Amino acid sequence: MPSAPHDADLPPVDLAIIGGGINGAGIARDAAGRGWRVALIEQGDLAQATSSTSTKLIHGGLRYLEHHAFRLVREALAEREVVWGIAPHIVRPLTFILPHDRNHRPAWLLRLGLFLYDHLGGRRRLPATRVLDLRTAPEGAPLRQGLRRGFAYADCWVDDARLVVLNARDAADRGARILTRTRLLAAERSEGLWRLTLEDTETAARRGLAARALVNAAGPWVAHVLERVIGTKSPAPVRLVRGSHIVVPRLFAHASAYILQNDDRRIVFAIPYEEGFTLIGTTDVDHTGDPAAVHATAEEVAYLCRAVSAWFRRPVSPDDVVWSYAGVRPLYDDGASAAQEATRDYVLALDAPVGAPALLSIFGGKITTYRRLAEAALAKLAPHLPAVRGLASGWTGRTPLPGGDFPIDGIDALIGDLRARFPFLDSRRTRRLARSYGTLAARVLGDARTPQELGRDLGAGLTEAELLWLVRHEWARTVEDVLWRRTKLGLRLDSAGREAVARALDGLRAEAAA
Repeated sequence: MPSAPHDADLPPVDLAIIGGGINGAGIARDAAGRGWRVALIEQGDLAQATSSTSTKLIHGGLRYLEHHAFRLVREALAEREVVWGIAPHIVRPLTFILPHDRNHRPAWLLRLGLFLYDHLGGRRRLPATRVLDLRTAPEGAPLRQGLRRGFAYADCWVDDARLVVLNARDAADRGARILTRTRLLAAERSEGLWRLTLEDTETAARRGLAARALVNAAGPWVAHVLERVIGTKSPAPVRLVRGSHIVVPRLFAHASAYILQNDDRRIVFAIPYEEGFTLIGTTDVDHTGDPAAVHATAEEVAYLCRAVSAWFRRPVSPDDVVWSYAGVRPLYDDGASAAQEATRDYVLALDAPVGAPALLSIFGGKITTYRRLAEAALAKLAPHLPAVRGLASGWTGRTPLPGGDFPIDGIDALIGDLRARFPFLDSRRTRRLARSYGTLAARVLGDARTPQELGRDLGAGLTEAELLWLVRHEWARTVEDVLWRRTKLGLRLDSAGREAVARALDGLRAEAAA
């Protein structure tokens, strides 16, 4: 595609990254910290696609052991406590209950898998597996009668979209340019550089950007970027797999989650969600069509309801669903016969002809291992980038993400400090703010001494002060950005509340343009 006239070219960078999901944001953070000049280009909002539609887990992937993915599981297990350590506000440990039924996998196989799970990844803080008597354990009470034995093991839960935003925020704080609502129209190699043509999707303004190297982290659009924008053949086959989830009113009162076996040998999770709900997922279905138009189908919703109802005393029906969502995973196509068996490992494809700027394309990956993927990506790109003096490889596992600079077990103390400093906040709002923003929650609230000083309450505890923070510091532009990615308050706001948020956003945009 020929380059169009540019309204104004951007300053050149060492590394341009296409895609504002977890892989793109993670690479941007790591590269900026090491001293490279970075630009992250995202056609929509950060985490708008796959990275905000996960099952919200930082986990090793117990079921991947059946497919002999030992390297992936080992790396993911080791990363659980690393990611928890750098983001203890948005990551927390979670106990999973695996009930045993002799019609499914035998107990000895489950024990073997859990033994490997305990010992493969260098577990330090998370508790070891234990056996439960479901007839007496409180976790057995919501389950159907007749179940006697279960296993409890630990993984971590994460606010996936906020993990992306915080990586991008830290990258920006270290000098990276985060260009959301910016579409890549063309990319061509010229005189040892990538010459990119970018278009602002809101104003249609076009700009040029030169980069020494290019990363294609476009997720479900990785092959599209290669073939339709760059004009080269994809070096690896991509398998698009849809994963759908449903949210229902809370099925159980305790804080543990369930991992449930299904008759088709898949597993389904039932996870406590947003104080009052249960998240159920996921499916594995090959996806065709536009990844941006993905949604949970009626068949998938019914499947998840049946899978959970087979284990719980109280059945779940599609009428119980208060929200559903779906995402498309861009997996490396390893020829597996079933979508659930396709590898979740990542593949990095480097295209670096002699004398030409490098192109790195990313296929697959898990949110759990995003940080390790970023390190591997930069190891491949480093020979093609200028020498810089920055932080050493591995720094992202030791340096907290924004708001995460407090002890790994210090969330309750942080909540207590916020309550003492802002006593006019109720306990639910204080807890939500601490869990979302960590030590930055006090900056979100500013010098407010009364609720009125936070501005209007737009509904569900979202104030004008918090909305202003999300717009100024976290690239929020739309109601969906605010209510479904930066927060999950869309679960609690009615149409009038959503309209109030939309009007407030319009007011902020008008104020910024004045």
